Amino acid sequence: MKIHKVLNNNVAVVFDEKGREKIVMGRGICFKKKAGENVKEKEIDKIFSLQASDAQNKLQVLVQDLPMEHITVGEEIISEAKQRLGRELNDMIYISLIDHVHGAILRLLDGMTVKNALLWDIRRFYKEEFQIGLWALDLIEKKCHLRLPEDEAGFIALHLVNAQMEQKSMQNMFEITQIMQEVVNLVKYYFHVDFDEEDVYYYRFITHLKFFAKRLVDHKTYQEDDSDDLWNVIRTKYPDAYQCVEKIAQFIEKKYKHRLSKEEELYLTIHIERVIHKTNR
Repeated sequence: MKIHKVLNNNVAVVFDEKGREKIVMGRGICFKKKAGENVKEKEIDKIFSLQASDAQNKLQVLVQDLPMEHITVGEEIISEAKQRLGRELNDMIYISLIDHVHGAILRLLDGMTVKNALLWDIRRFYKEEFQIGLWALDLIEKKCHLRLPEDEAGFIALHLVNAQMEQKSMQNMFEITQIMQEVVNLVKYYFHVDFDEEDVYYYRFITHLKFFAKRLVDHKTYQEDDSDDLWNVIRTKYPDAYQCVEKIAQFIEKKYKHRLSKEEELYLTIHIERVIHKTNR
């Protein structure tokens, strides 16, 4: 592969035989080399080829200043996540997660830790991602010889959830998770129940809440349509679930200045009725 740009002794931007730009990494592969020279494929440890040009450019800037071990660990976490989740992840995960892992390691070395206020909610709302986060802590300990606190497994999980949705900021992900927690608590207190978090109906309810909260944070809503007949049928058929949704709607409007549409109330009522019916059986 021909070097297009040397980023540091261990990282270069290259063009492959088809003219595609890639970032390659290997210990000392660019030592005393310059643009136009070749790098041997057997010396390359990692290859990054991101589809989004913006992500590729940001990664080029990021990897110049990070230790090779931190980049490698971040990439391994992403690869494991893709395999376990079986889903595509937004290319920006390579910037956000690698940078987060690097920062978390530096903070711990400086004797600082950041508490994750939503750790308990992340653990129950994003179970797959949280398990990957725990696996990541083991990997970081193995590769970097230090143990990050469990709070970091939660932060890693949020990065993975974020990468499965349209690109959002971590602050937005915190807000989405907080809204989910608030709605679940309102339902629990209204019906005086504890949910079976392994139940498929609970999983569907949580999935619906995730996208409901995302629309709220994005200031988007369902478009009103001619669903009045169905809305009237649902609220008549499931009066308890509908009354709970009315409580949720009042809370959302008061705190977030967002008025639920009839379409949103309809779908929330259906999901709440299903999960409550299953819980009370």
